[in-house]
Amino acid sequence: MKRYSIPAVLATLAIMVSPACADNHADNNAPQFIRTSNGASFETDFTVAAENTVNAVVCIKSFTTQRQNPYGNGGGYDPFGGMFEFFFGAPQQRQQPRQQRESEPVQSGLGSGVILTDDGYIVTNNHVIDGADKLEVLLNDNSTYEARVIGTDEATDLALIKIDAEKLHSITLGNSDDLKVGEWVLAVGNPFGFNSTVTAGIVSAKARSISQNSRGGRMGIESFIQTDAALNPGNSGGALVNLKGELIGINSAIYSNTGSYSGFSFAIPTTIVKKVMTDLRQYGTVQRAMLGCTIAELDAKIAKEKNITATKSGVLVVTVSDRSTAKELGLQENDVIVGINNTDIHTTPQLLEQINQFRPGDQITVTYIRDNKKYSKTATLRNSQGNTSITKKGDFSEIGCAFMKIGDDTKRSLGISAGVKVTGLKNGAFKDAGIKDGFIITDINGRAVNNSDDVEMIYNQVMKSDTDDKVMFITGLYPTGKKYYYAVNLGAE
Repeated sequence: MKRYSIPAVLATLAIMVSPACADNHADNNAPQFIRTSNGASFETDFTVAAENTVNAVVCIKSFTTQRQNPYGNGGGYDPFGGMFEFFFGAPQQRQQPRQQRESEPVQSGLGSGVILTDDGYIVTNNHVIDGADKLEVLLNDNSTYEARVIGTDEATDLALIKIDAEKLHSITLGNSDDLKVGEWVLAVGNPFGFNSTVTAGIVSAKARSISQNSRGGRMGIESFIQTDAALNPGNSGGALVNLKGELIGINSAIYSNTGSYSGFSFAIPTTIVKKVMTDLRQYGTVQRAMLGCTIAELDAKIAKEKNITATKSGVLVVTVSDRSTAKELGLQENDVIVGINNTDIHTTPQLLEQINQFRPGDQITVTYIRDNKKYSKTATLRNSQGNTSITKKGDFSEIGCAFMKIGDDTKRSLGISAGVKVTGLKNGAFKDAGIKDGFIITDINGRAVNNSDDVEMIYNQVMKSDTDDKVMFITGLYPTGKKYYYAVNLGAE
């Protein structure tokens, strides 16, 4: 058998397909299988972007007094059932003697953050700092600061923290809307605790949702930038930048069965990041606009069932809520939303990303298809309460009372197994709901309460929830034994 070297084979192939070597009588209209370009080669120098980014990315260490992690996945909750691993430090980095774990805060998590301002405001993921008793920020120059939490947003998995420092290297914000699929990007973070690590990849997709593959995980606000830049535990909260070194996303999740990089990474786009960070800094909580309708993504099957022929993609309106923007727009069941302002809408993540750039009170123009005809209408966005008021930051003191434990004798006489007494009532949410001093709360939202900590924990869960209505449904009784039910509204004023 005759053998050929690789160069010889390539040379032979080049002769076979080269037009210059073709017969003079060859058909000039014959299809050409090889195309060449005389254009300039694309830019692959990542050094400028890396230099502009590494000093603006920090390492965040979270500390907690919790002795044992109930999730067993390295310090953070696992909302995706193991399919999508959020980035915390490797377990071996957090092993401490048992006595120390019980007596003082120990490192429970490791992530990254990005410096937004030269006076110390830093964006990171909510899951990086969630539940921490202490946060320590390590800069690229090895200086260390203790950080405080300014605000968090569980729905977008973003958080804003602050360190007391000046003249820091802050990052330049870019526009994620300008990103194109196939564009080079860099990810900068602290994988496995290796500070200021830079990896490169391309934008694999935009407006990607991952909840559909999350084994029933909870649904947040998702419109991720998907990349193939390598990310690993510790990268979470770090920067995704373009070749100018501009921030275009905050790295948040990976697609993995193992918890380490397997090919896909996901970042929160700056269109969402900028809005959330501005709200957290200005108001302490996100001013979230609601369209006010339930939706489903249009596909070929639904389009055929509904006889929709004017569009092949969009977001189908299923129901419309009262006192909502959708109601003001006149949206109806089976309308298909195909545009918000000047942006085309093809998928649910695209719709979520666009709506979350606005605040209650802003006006938007919605383009939709009804009976295979296109319409556009303008309306004012509202919040979850159906108005345009500023949503206040959750503060347990707004309840307007204190709580006192009740003794076993009282429990026996009233025939209850749990309860806490309302005392020191003053102006606040409880008084507004009609609750009076001496009322004994037995459960809130179906959960038994025995002390003030129980009430505060449920309050915080309600305020952090993604539900439209922030309400505590309270069951209890007065010392006379008469049972009462109250609904305490914790929503916007």
